[in-house]
Amino acid sequence: MIKEKNKDSFKALKEKLHLKNPMQTPKLVKVVVSVGTGKVTDKKRKEFIAERLSRIVGQKVAMRAAKKSISTFKVRQGDNIGFQATLRGDRMINFLEKFIHIALPRTKDFRGIKPSAIDAMGNITIGVKEHTIFPETADEDIKDVFSFAVTVVTTSKKKEDTKEFLAYLGFPFSKEAK
Repeated sequence: MIKEKNKDSFKALKEKLHLKNPMQTPKLVKVVVSVGTGKVTDKKRKEFIAERLSRIVGQKVAMRAAKKSISTFKVRQGDNIGFQATLRGDRMINFLEKFIHIALPRTKDFRGIKPSAIDAMGNITIGVKEHTIFPETADEDIKDVFSFAVTVVTTSKKKEDTKEFLAYLGFPFSKEAK
């Protein structure tokens, strides 16, 4: 559904966004899913997070190392501080469909995505507090819950255009009072 809407977005958004050329239409570029492990020193816990995140996104996640040492946080350069997966193409579309239509409605007290989550570059970052909202992870203990961030990168250059495009794709935005 998102794939077809992404292709037909010019016809639907031509009037709202004042587009003259189909090449001006916003498009999805990639989705980046990342989790920070921070001070977690237990190797089994890190393996658990990497395995669950891999199951959620449908591909192997990459380990992220600290770029520099910070003595206050007891982090040394090169230490593993998180995991990340970059999704493109069909994997991106499949993940977004699952995220929008299955996972977000299962979130506790979900009232929609705030439009303020869109940055000035036309990207949106959504924080997920519990990874258990995904159907792949429903069989686990409550004690091993972790959170992660989902960043959707678009070709749009304005916040308003990005909001219209993502709303057209089916992202559930909340009604913010002005």
